[in-house]
Formats: sequence, structure tokens, C-alpha cells
Amino acid sequence: MKEQIALLIDLQKIDQHIRTLNHKKQTLPEKAGELDQDFQTRKDRMEDDRRGLEGLNALHKEKESELKQGQEKLRKAKARLLEVKTNKEYQAMLAEIETLEKGNGRIEEEILVLYDRIDEKKGSLKNHEKDFEQYRGGYEAERKKIDEELASIDGELADQKKKFEALVPGLKPDVRRRYEMIKGRRNGVAVVSARNAVCCGCNMNLPPQLYNELQRSEELIYCPNCNRIIYWDEDVNVG
Repeated sequence: MKEQIALLIDLQKIDQHIRTLNHKKQTLPEKAGELDQDFQTRKDRMEDDRRGLEGLNALHKEKESELKQGQEKLRKAKARLLEVKTNKEYQAMLAEIETLEKGNGRIEEEILVLYDRIDEKKGSLKNHEKDFEQYRGGYEAERKKIDEELASIDGELADQKKKFEALVPGLKPDVRRRYEMIKGRRNGVAVVSARNAVCCGCNMNLPPQLYNELQRSEELIYCPNCNRIIYWDEDVNVG
């Protein structure tokens, strides 16, 4: 019976490894998707800053051109002021010059505000670019790790299944049936060790007599509480 118990322990380890691999196969693409989404969000935020800066620079250029036109109009108006012949024309030209000066002054104020906004946007963009470059390194490393894990999973699964199938013939048919039945009912875990008279599957105390029988390993022993197959593991019961 000791050989059967040893086979069951090995099969359980393989089953748990297969279970872990299948879990990774399901969850790693989700994790990769979350990483990609976070990467894109950070990149979009940086691009928004870049587009915002481009827009402010374009507006600044437009205002500079508008100011230049206004200053040219003002220069021509002042030149015409010297040519007027009547007081009425003189007053009209003064009014025009005042309007042009006010308009130019307003544009100059807008340009000053734009300078501040441009400097602020440049600072924000610089910070986002710095943060993004630092983040990119970690993202690419993590993404590469996930891709490599996903690429290796199918091969590992095939290897583990071969190992499982190689061990199964050594199990007695009734032992195999019990193993599969318990595994199906106990979330994939049919075989557990006992430590200090406690079942490691359900953490319930085992009766002293049962624990003594377990140490002899002469027959399959089942936990009275969770019905899993339990075994004596010398490595966890030393001392």
C-alpha cells in the first residue's frame, strides 16, 4: 500500500501543477490586458499634454501675427494723423488710434497669459514624459515575462499530462476511482498530509487511533471530516 500512497502523492502534485498552469493560462491574458490598458492610459495622458502644448503654441503664433498686424495698422494710423487737415478728421484719427492701442494692449495681455500657460504645459509634459519612460521599462519587462510564460504553458501542460498518464497505470483501479471522486468533490485536492495529528486539508484534529494507523501506512486512511486521503509525511512531523 505504501507504493499506492506514494503514487497518489505524486499524482496530486502533478494535478496541482496542472491546475496552477491552467489558472495562469486563464489569468495571464487578463493581467496582460490590464497592463496594456494602463500603458495606453498613461501614453494618452502624455499625448494629450503634447497636443495641448501644440495647440497653445499655434494660438500663440496666431496672436503674435494678430499683434503684428495691429501694430502695423497703428503705425499707419499715426502716419495719417500727420496728414489730416481738419479738426474733425484729427479727432476721428485719435479715436481710431486709441481703439488700435487698446486692441493691441489686449492682445499683448493674452500673449502674456499664453506664455504662462505654455510654460505650465511644458512642465506637465516634461514630467509625464519622464514618468512614462520610467514606467515603460517596467511595463515592457513585465509584458515580456507574461508573454514568455504564456508561450511555455502549453508545453509544460503537455509534459505534466504525460507524467500523469505514465503514473496512472500503477494505481489500482479502485484507488484511481476514489482519487478522482474525492478530487472532484474537494476542489481538486484529494490527497493531503497530516501534521501533528491535524489534517492539512481541513485543519481538523484526527482521532489518536487513526493517527497511529496513519503512521504505519498499511492502508488508505481518510480524514473523518473532509474525506480526503491523508498520509504520514515524516518531513513535516519531525520532532
